[in-house]
Amino acid sequence: MNAQDIRKVFFDFFASRGHDVVASAPMVVKDDPTLMFTNAGMNQFKDLFLGNSEIKEPRVANTQKCLRVSGKHNDLEEVGVDTYHHTMFEMLGNWSFGDYFKKEAIQWAWELLTDHYKIDPEKLYVTIFEGDQADGLPMDEEAYAVWKELIAEERILKANKKDNFWEMGETGPCGPCSEIHVDLRPEAERRQLSGAELVNQDHPQVIEVWNLVFMEFNRMGDQSLKSLPNKHIDTGMGLERLAMVLQGKTSNYDTDVFQPYIKLIEVRTGMKYTSRRQ
Repeated sequence: MNAQDIRKVFFDFFASRGHDVVASAPMVVKDDPTLMFTNAGMNQFKDLFLGNSEIKEPRVANTQKCLRVSGKHNDLEEVGVDTYHHTMFEMLGNWSFGDYFKKEAIQWAWELLTDHYKIDPEKLYVTIFEGDQADGLPMDEEAYAVWKELIAEERILKANKKDNFWEMGETGPCGPCSEIHVDLRPEAERRQLSGAELVNQDHPQVIEVWNLVFMEFNRMGDQSLKSLPNKHIDTGMGLERLAMVLQGKTSNYDTDVFQPYIKLIEVRTGMKYTSRRQ
């Protein structure tokens, strides 16, 4: 399944569930002093989350071009070190503005990955927010209960605020999240060591592929949390990472997203690309 097919399957799936497919926003942010570049798919919907704009379409899906070179979400230190971080990338997302919430978001994500993209459920792990005492937030029992209906409990992992509470910046809409990770190691390695031990441990073959964010709060200037007028869904799945999974590669750079450019660079430079670090 090439990148174009992956996008189409994603859009068709959510369109069949009442989502309006919209265009990617510009990467240079306008009229928002808190951001210079679009660093996540939710940026263009910020005012909808905050209740500052009228919600015309309660369900939306899109693919957003993102740039992470500054601010809270900065991937510069990872680029060139691992095989799955980029400064610029494409984020597939589905959104609910005060409509459906955790149950539908989780169930649809699982259905899309396992039934439509045909990813082996035995290679999947999920994380939920364990709570945070400083913010006065309990464990996300609601997400945990939904996941238990879909996946074995030993594959549901609790994670802290750093990994499972998403914030667009120092202030703004935020909330607990639930990540879906894929274990791409060979079967022999997976038998020797459970992928649960490698989730969020920077292993190049055990990677997060989709983040389901449950937008419930607004982070204020004094760092306190204020409940949003409505609860929303904000998900982001890296197209390049998903392509790596579905195309049986071990690096994003070996997928059809990057290979046409790499082959052209090979011709122009006379140098041979290798996916292995020397």
